[in-house]
Formats: sequence, structure tokens, C-alpha cells
Amino acid sequence: MNKYVTEFIGTFFLVLTIGLCVTQEVAMAPLAIGCSLMIMVYMGGHVSGAHYNPAVTLAVWMRGSLSSKEVAPYMISQILGAIVASLAVNGILGQTFAPAPSAAAGPAITVEILFTFALALVVLNTATAKATENNSFYGLAIGFTVVVAAFSGGGISGGAFNPAVGIGPTIIDATMGNGTFNNLWLYLVGPLVGGALAAIVFKFQDND
Repeated sequence: MNKYVTEFIGTFFLVLTIGLCVTQEVAMAPLAIGCSLMIMVYMGGHVSGAHYNPAVTLAVWMRGSLSSKEVAPYMISQILGAIVASLAVNGILGQTFAPAPSAAAGPAITVEILFTFALALVVLNTATAKATENNSFYGLAIGFTVVVAAFSGGGISGGAFNPAVGIGPTIIDATMGNGTFNNLWLYLVGPLVGGALAAIVFKFQDND
């Protein structure tokens, strides 16, 4: 249970940061979001592995570092964290939010796949590989991957790179605001494909 609580908390603060930054149009939002993830990774890495992202959970499971029986509870905890965070943003600011692409579906999903691939591959190499075991830089590497992704690709795809970031805010935006579920598939298919590809590539990289 401690793993699932940790996944809930980490995802909650990640999505809370996203929501508060986006709704207030914070200029350096990608930096704040990446730092939020970094902080939460250091907070929970030793407990749950600090996935906070169903696509990362998929990649870690495919890599063999997570048991099959834990996959669904991890993902449910992450999605619940995202939903509660979205409700918290609405309670604080009276606004809802959700990722949305500014480009056509093709470029948007390509960006989601590529940067989720990068994120998951960084997680696998810095947080699960024996060669980097017990390192102190994994949180920085993971957090700043999201900074890079958000700055360079967020304006194209909406910058989720995480199904929980797509699901939680979209549910609240569509039910409490004027949002739609039309874009949700981008933030499910893109990140999950990216995570799966990262796990496949990691098998070629890793010499464990």
C-alpha cells in the first residue's frame, strides 16, 4: 500500500503544478513542472520507484522491474492522483484545464511518442539499470527530461507525455468545465507507445 500512496502523492503534485502553472499562464511553466517531477522522484523513488506515469509503469513492467499484479494498482493510483489534483486546481482557482494539441493529430502524437520514449528510456537507464544503481542524479535526469519535452514539444502536442496527465484533467474539464474528451486518445496512445518502445530499446542497451 505504501507504494500506491506514494504514486498517488507524486502524481498529485505533478498534476497540481501543471494545472496551477497552466491556468495562471506562468512563463516558465515547463521548468516548474520538471522541477516538481524531480522533487517527487527524490521523495518517492526509494518507496515505489517514483513512476507517476502509466507509460513509465508500462516500460518498467516490460523491463521486468515490476510484477504484473502491481501494474493496475500503480496506474489506478496515478490516475486518481491526477483527478484529485485537477479538482484541487478547480477548488483553488475556480478553473479547469486539460492538455490540447495546437497541431494536427499526426505531429501531436509523434511528439507525445518521442518525448515519452525519451522520458521512459531515461527512467530505465538511470533508475533500473545495475550500471547506474544507487546513483544520486536520477531525479535530475528524469525531471529535466520533462523540462526539455515541455519546452520543445509542449506547444505542439499539449505536452502530456503521461496518460494520467491526460486522463485526470480531461475528466474534470469535460465534466465541470466546457471541455471535451476528443483529444484524450492522443495522451493514451502516444505515451503508451513511447513507453513500450523505450522498454524494447532498453533491452538492446542493457547488459544485465
